[in-house]
Amino acid sequence: MGRPNAGKSTLTNRLVGTKVAITSSKPQTTRHAIRGIVHRPDAQLIIVDTPGLHRPRTLLGRRLNDLVYETWSEVDVVGFCVPADEKVGPGDRFIAEQLKKVARRTPVVGIVTKTDLVPKQQVAEQLLALQEVMDFAELIPVSAKDSFQVDELSDVLVSQLPEGPQLYPDGELTDEPESTLIAELIREAALEGVRDELPHSLAVTVEEMTTREGRDDLIDVHALIYVERSSQKAIVIGRGGERLRTVGSQARRQIQALLGSKIYLDLHVKIAKDWQRDPRQLRKLGF
Repeated sequence: MGRPNAGKSTLTNRLVGTKVAITSSKPQTTRHAIRGIVHRPDAQLIIVDTPGLHRPRTLLGRRLNDLVYETWSEVDVVGFCVPADEKVGPGDRFIAEQLKKVARRTPVVGIVTKTDLVPKQQVAEQLLALQEVMDFAELIPVSAKDSFQVDELSDVLVSQLPEGPQLYPDGELTDEPESTLIAELIREAALEGVRDELPHSLAVTVEEMTTREGRDDLIDVHALIYVERSSQKAIVIGRGGERLRTVGSQARRQIQALLGSKIYLDLHVKIAKDWQRDPRQLRKLGF
């Protein structure tokens, strides 16, 4: 866990060895507690990638924060991610204060992420700065991009786990339903290249997914992209539908890789006015 855009999802994907969480340069991309499963000869490590803890401005934001706190109560070890390229700030200190309550019963590992972006001296300074924030069970710098110390981080996390039975079958990499993963891949494609105010207004649902009659090699996927205003709908669709076609082709490639099958992807954009603040619409969209 960590504040928005601390590199949590990229690190989760690197630890698991495949893409289970969508990533974006925009903060607050993660909206679910995504579970990725790491299979090792000596252990099974279930990584729970949570949304970034932040000061909420909407009902959606409050629900995402609640999800983070709920996850803390269920896990055996917490990895607190702080990026190497940004000074330890008020957001990090706020999270540390919350984590001190958890640390009495659950070990907290400090993880300095994105070390590939800064010189070694800056990484060392960040580690020292983080030591001042709270008392960690372990402190480790990593780079998901370069795979620097990712295996070592896996060792550190496993060393903090209790012994227990295997929770997932060999080869299973996530317990997310396919429809959820597909919706997330579509949202990731839609997030790329849109204006800064749009990411939080985007939601995606998969309405139907069926094998084409008479075609075992083709799956029809019908999905809706929700926005909050007509001006946002115009941005997502683009001039003459060009932007939506690009989103569709990018998402289709990712979905085909996920499912191992050809995909016909039918995308439509729908307005759900102020859905981030509406409890009824939030429930409908799965929050």
